Amino acid sequence: MGVVDTSWSSVPDDIQTLLRGYIQQVKKKGGDHIQSVILYGSVVRGDYVPTHSNINVLLVLSVCDVGLLQKVGSWHRRWGKEGMVAPLVLTEWELRQSLDVFPLEYFEIKEHHLLLAGRDPFSSLPLNESNLLIQCRQGIIGNLFRVRQRFLEGLARPEAIRTLLPISLMALVPCLRGLFRLMGYASGGTTEVFLQRLSDQLSIETKALQEVLNMKQGLSTPGTIELPRLYERYLKAVQNLFQWMEDSRADDESRFKK
Repeated sequence: MGVVDTSWSSVPDDIQTLLRGYIQQVKKKGGDHIQSVILYGSVVRGDYVPTHSNINVLLVLSVCDVGLLQKVGSWHRRWGKEGMVAPLVLTEWELRQSLDVFPLEYFEIKEHHLLLAGRDPFSSLPLNESNLLIQCRQGIIGNLFRVRQRFLEGLARPEAIRTLLPISLMALVPCLRGLFRLMGYASGGTTEVFLQRLSDQLSIETKALQEVLNMKQGLSTPGTIELPRLYERYLKAVQNLFQWMEDSRADDESRFKK
């Protein structure tokens, strides 16, 4: 598994300015309780799109008691207005004890992150792929079920489809990266690049996924007539991914490294 070399230079200038201000406040308010401040997600993958993407930060704290959480919440009020979502907060002990529970998430962060302050717990994190296949399968199958359920909840309205498809895609892609990783392929790069690689190397049709990605990034704006058609194409693509995954497991379990 290769860790992507992410540096400040890869972060957009306006986000750098924002993060430097955030770090100053975190250090001032959190003091010695702040062990690590880590940037992860679309900004470090090169997927960040202004007004469409979140800024994701992980805080590793010495303790996670209510008093410290209240402090974190109080300073987050300002930064939430700048596009930063509430930070993921945990202790390093909790991080290490949950490796088998969240292998996909931790692999993603380990491969694509930028240490903003403190020490990097991911540099020596002993991740194991044994539970990764289970979580990837669960994620893809669950995604299929949820995208149907949310379609029904939204009464098949175009505005509901416009909301549910990007949410589904952003949950689906990490699972696909995980499967790709298990098969020995490079799983990094932007989402656009990864989807093309997925299509080229495994002959999987990803056109509908790319269409949803374009919509999420504001590159296309399907109208009320086209949105139900896009949903149909996307649903078919997820169904095909599920079928491909299960056929691959049945035909040759060894394709997925243990």
